[in-house]
Amino acid sequence: MKINEISTVLEATIITEERNDDVEIFSACGADLMSDVMAFVKENVVLLTGLINPQVVRTAEMMDIKVIVFVRGKNPTQEIVDLANEKGITILTTKYSMFIASGKLYEAGITGRGGCC
Repeated sequence: MKINEISTVLEATIITEERNDDVEIFSACGADLMSDVMAFVKENVVLLTGLINPQVVRTAEMMDIKVIVFVRGKNPTQEIVDLANEKGITILTTKYSMFIASGKLYEAGITGRGGCC
């Protein structure tokens, strides 16, 4: 699934300049503990999290995650957005909870597990 399709499914807003339109996502990982993300994430994964801090972007960079979705209507600071743009990571925000967002992505065809949660 492409990022613009994820945006549609989650009724999400893309807030970074970096869009990664060519990236294909096959699995999802919902976690607020970045140690869980580092332990279990797979390739071509979208990270869903409610944690809002620069460590989320730094973890995504280390794990080669190109898409982060902040759930529950959380909006990252400009510092986080700037860091994501610098690292080539797309950030989306959605009003849905992590549970509902995960279900919507699964229903839309992202059925591969990210390895966590």
